[in-house]
Amino acid sequence: MDQAAQQNEAAAEAVPDVRNRPGPYISFEHVYKSFGRVVVLEDVSFCVLPGETLCILGRSGVGKSVSLQMLMGFLRADKGRIRVAGEDICGFSDREMQAVRRKVTMVFQNGALFDSITVGENVAFPLRERGELAEDQILQVVKGLLEMVGVAGMEDLLPSDLSTGMKRSVAIARALAAQPEAVLYDEPTTMVDPLMAHLLGDLIERLKRQLHLTSIVVTHDMRLAKKLADRVVFLHQGRAHFFGTMEEMEKSVDPVLQEFLALDELVMPA
Repeated sequence: MDQAAQQNEAAAEAVPDVRNRPGPYISFEHVYKSFGRVVVLEDVSFCVLPGETLCILGRSGVGKSVSLQMLMGFLRADKGRIRVAGEDICGFSDREMQAVRRKVTMVFQNGALFDSITVGENVAFPLRERGELAEDQILQVVKGLLEMVGVAGMEDLLPSDLSTGMKRSVAIARALAAQPEAVLYDEPTTMVDPLMAHLLGDLIERLKRQLHLTSIVVTHDMRLAKKLADRVVFLHQGRAHFFGTMEEMEKSVDPVLQEFLALDELVMPA
């Protein structure tokens, strides 16, 4: 067995058996995904414990964002199991996935805000969909969420009035309005300046601590990963090449990991 196969087997063994006892909130178990002849994920296993933050690392095109899209049901696994809160979602219908999306929400790389309505209306959208609160209560929740993510007083602005970083903050507020149990972040610090990247990292960390959210963060930003990750999964050539803590990854003598970390040091300014 080659080294990559050994690493992937170790990742598979790290996924607890959830049949007879409480297990992780999210798990991939021997998951495969291809697009035509292009294999994106091959026998990938990892898990995220309740309240934990997992960072998915790897070079471009290794299936990081694809993994999030499969968790949300936008893409289907070819083989294997994907569990959310103990349920295997791979065979779920679109209607069943709607219930999953009330538990797990996603902050897209582009923010995915509705351009034609205000910031406040964007954040209020999931609250109005639920139909459980009066309008004055919704407005109070929106105000509180915008304060929480650092964009207080911007209710009446349009998304086009905001910077990229502010749009990400509003997208996080809208995700939280759905009262999720888990949040998936797709490259939250891409295309923002270093200060905003730092602020977004602080925000995600604070939300985890205050709200005890389970989180998955897809990122190429090693500073962000070092700040947030309880554990990381490193995807390489379709496999979970490494699954463990950031400290274990940095201490590893594996040449693939060492090359990735060395290249990152070259591009990160002092």
